[in-house]
Amino acid sequence: MSTIKQTFSWLGCAAAGLLALAMLAPAHAQVLAVQPAAPVAPPAQTSGFACSAPAEVTRLNYPLRHAARRLASGEPLTIVAIGSSSTAGAGASSPAASYPSRLAVELKQRFPTQDITVLNRGVNGETTEQMMARFATGVIAAHPDLVLWQVGTNSVLRDRPLKSHAVLLHEGITQLKEAGADVVLIDMQFAPRVLAKPETEGMEDQIAVAAKDESVDLFRRFAVMRNWHDVQHIPFDAFVAPDALHMNDWGYGCVAKLLAAGIADAATRPVASAAARSAR
Repeated sequence: MSTIKQTFSWLGCAAAGLLALAMLAPAHAQVLAVQPAAPVAPPAQTSGFACSAPAEVTRLNYPLRHAARRLASGEPLTIVAIGSSSTAGAGASSPAASYPSRLAVELKQRFPTQDITVLNRGVNGETTEQMMARFATGVIAAHPDLVLWQVGTNSVLRDRPLKSHAVLLHEGITQLKEAGADVVLIDMQFAPRVLAKPETEGMEDQIAVAAKDESVDLFRRFAVMRNWHDVQHIPFDAFVAPDALHMNDWGYGCVAKLLAAGIADAATRPVASAAARSAR
């Protein structure tokens, strides 16, 4: 009987220790890690679905000239991901499952000898204007070669006017280009709460027009996720979190995989070919 008591006592101590560790975890999670020193195993993902999307919605049309020079010379490549909660990783099981963290792993697998750093500068709930207020300290100060700017969702969710948002979008792209970085815009997520807003279609059009007018790349996340749901018939709960807004581990992981392929292609393809494609 004493042995049983000792066993339960030991289990109680172990449980208390695990609880203490769990309570400490959020403090570390606030620092969204850069690319790991070595590739880590991907988080558990929804089984039964392949990660794919048509090339016409994943290909980056413009060459990533700054990133290309870094890769060609073997110099370190710095990528900054700026955005709101779907950049920070809301809906994911851990910071390691956010799209920037997964992107770092995917790029390391594609360029194993290259020093590639992906900095996550996502902040939950931010609008375009609030992101731009952080450009100087959160983006430009890191001297990025490539900036991934996820934009639009919170402005739509909060019913912000599209006209004033268009002005901010162009101003923000100009600032990032003047900082000497390649720019890739990432549009909204195809998720029930976004689809319920009347300005969603207008925002999608606005982001696409801004990318074309400013000659910067656009990763069409909305079209990718719509293809999953409408064409591949993958249910929302396979790639969207229970809040009906953010992605889950599988969604973030697949977006990162497709985005990594697009970046690798745009940073290594012959410039003449890329220019011809973007002119269409």
